Amino acid sequence: MPSEIAIRAVNLTKRFRSGSSDLVVFEGLNLEVQQGEQLALVGESGAGKSTLLHLLGALDRPTEGTIHFGDKELTSLPDAELASFRNRELGFVWQIHYLLPEFTALENVMMPLLIRGVSHAEAALPALARLEEVGLANRTSHRSGELSGGEQQRVVLARALVGDPKFLLADEPTGNLDFRNGDMIMGLLAELHRSHRLTSIYVTHNLSFAKRCDRILKLEGGSLLEAMPAGESVSLQGGNSYV
Repeated sequence: MPSEIAIRAVNLTKRFRSGSSDLVVFEGLNLEVQQGEQLALVGESGAGKSTLLHLLGALDRPTEGTIHFGDKELTSLPDAELASFRNRELGFVWQIHYLLPEFTALENVMMPLLIRGVSHAEAALPALARLEEVGLANRTSHRSGELSGGEQQRVVLARALVGDPKFLLADEPTGNLDFRNGDMIMGLLAELHRSHRLTSIYVTHNLSFAKRCDRILKLEGGSLLEAMPAGESVSLQGGNSYV
């Protein structure tokens, strides 16, 4: 039986106006992500990986093309519906944690549910459960400045999953961490992907991380190089290959 396509981008183009001309980031990209897949997106800095992730995450609109999550076509939705879709269906993890410094770890994790309109008391229970899941049950009352870099990123993981999303989008989730904490976050992402039955896309320069995924795609010269299996040699820049 064929796998179900969870995310599909068709003829995706993104241009930015630069002076009197257009800067074309990519043009006519096509992408399919299977339900339950962990996909790593690699490529040189400036290739457009984060731009593509922002489009897939409904944080920006393509110049041309369509984006489908299941049977929902995002590019034609009004802003309010896109915001609701992001809040309910997507979990985001960024290289910079963007935790609110005046709030505790628990309050930061609760935030997506509070934005959704869930009461403080109702939001606290799943937020506590997610913090326990990432090993921070004893740090719930600490503010972000009182947490280590690895702990801050674990709060971000808990926040991303508190609303029970179907999809997880991560942009360099280990980029600001040392090797030990980066390896821990990689393991947590894989574990949470399985336990929450997610479909996940990770933008990364970390080839060790990419190799743990089901598939690696490279964005190069405005094109996606389909479909590079994890574990094969991957060249990021300068002709160097990594396995």
